[in-house]
Amino acid sequence: MTALRVVALAIAACIAAMSPARAQDATTLKKDMVGQWELSTTERSKTCVVTLKGDAAGHGFKLELEPACRTALPFTKDIVAWSVKGLDIVRLQDATGEAVIDFTEVEAGIFEGLRQGEGVYILQDLAAARSMAKSMDQMIGDWAMVRGNGQPVCGLTLTNTEAGPDNFQVFLKPKCDPAIAQFNPTQWRLERGQIILMSKAGETWQFEADDNAQWRRVPDTADPLIMLRQ
Repeated sequence: MTALRVVALAIAACIAAMSPARAQDATTLKKDMVGQWELSTTERSKTCVVTLKGDAAGHGFKLELEPACRTALPFTKDIVAWSVKGLDIVRLQDATGEAVIDFTEVEAGIFEGLRQGEGVYILQDLAAARSMAKSMDQMIGDWAMVRGNGQPVCGLTLTNTEAGPDNFQVFLKPKCDPAIAQFNPTQWRLERGQIILMSKAGETWQFEADDNAQWRRVPDTADPLIMLRQ
């Protein structure tokens, strides 16, 4: 047997060995996706509930969209079914099986999809999404910024007043540290577990919750900046 034939047989054996696992991955994903999901813009300013079912329907599987979907997210009017493509793509599709939007998992239970010319959309478990909404509501109100030694350097108020797509207004209080006053954030949002503050110039500061229920600016430094709820 030639060396080339040995290599070809080895490749064929590997493919055969991999095929059941690949099929199982897709089957598992399909099973995991059956249930209620929230389809939304990245910060949930526009949302709708999608119920994915396991019953076959045309080129995919059945789904139900709540009536408000067409108003909140107009592109959903073309969605009639869903399917799993490849190993990890969740497709919301039209009557011909073509993608209206494709999602891939970016975090456990959170899928992200892009529509050209529109932006990014999120598909996540409905219960988890509503829990996140509750968390965002808890962010509204007065905060203090302090240094690692506890020294106050600024006060600010996070509001639920819309300030553009998926963002909300934030106001600094008087007598802030010069560095923070210069940054002068005017908008905020909650994104993937981070508080994002944004300036008019487009600069962003990110804060992550730590084990002490404080929000620390990331990346961390020797002189950290911390947000504390008042």
